[in-house]
Amino acid sequence: MSALGLRRLALMAAFVLMAAFLGAALPTNPDEGPAPPSLAGQLLVAAPEMGDPRFERTVILIVQHGPTGALGIVINKPVGEETLAGVFEALGERGDDLAGKVRIFSGGPVQPDVGFVVHSPDYRRPETVAINERLSMTSSIDILRDIGHNKGPAKILVAFGYAGWGPDQLEHEIEARAWGIAEADPALIFDEDRGKVWDDAWSRRTQRL
Repeated sequence: MSALGLRRLALMAAFVLMAAFLGAALPTNPDEGPAPPSLAGQLLVAAPEMGDPRFERTVILIVQHGPTGALGIVINKPVGEETLAGVFEALGERGDDLAGKVRIFSGGPVQPDVGFVVHSPDYRRPETVAINERLSMTSSIDILRDIGHNKGPAKILVAFGYAGWGPDQLEHEIEARAWGIAEADPALIFDEDRGKVWDDAWSRRTQRL
């Protein structure tokens, strides 16, 4: 069974809830004080000495980062591939007119049944979130229908689950040298061989916070 097939009972709820989830996923009640520099739109690159096996050699696109914490999507852990027609069949909807396949990624260990579609900025819906000027995220299953009709974004990455940090947690991990920071080059996110993403991102890392 494909990775997507393992999630069939949760798919519809995942995509329906994505828009609300993006606004509510971060922890609340942060300590008062100046906001740290935001890493939204940057990549976290796990250090070679990363002690957490869940994040060994992971590269994470930071989607949100602020005083309340951070949320990111792992971009180099593919888990399977599914036809778009199969996706819609799994959702109990007609999709026999849809062409193509989507590759599915494990976006992180938290809430693995919640879906995220990271994509190039040439596509926009009312629920689209601009991560930066080169990357967006759309929280609607309609993006998959548009992709199947050749009306979607040029580049996509579909992931389930996310990585999350509470207030100041990510900053402390970076200070402890658990992560390097690299520019979120769209070519690295969408095009690079997944087996080479960590090596490429680590070689591009910049000064840590």
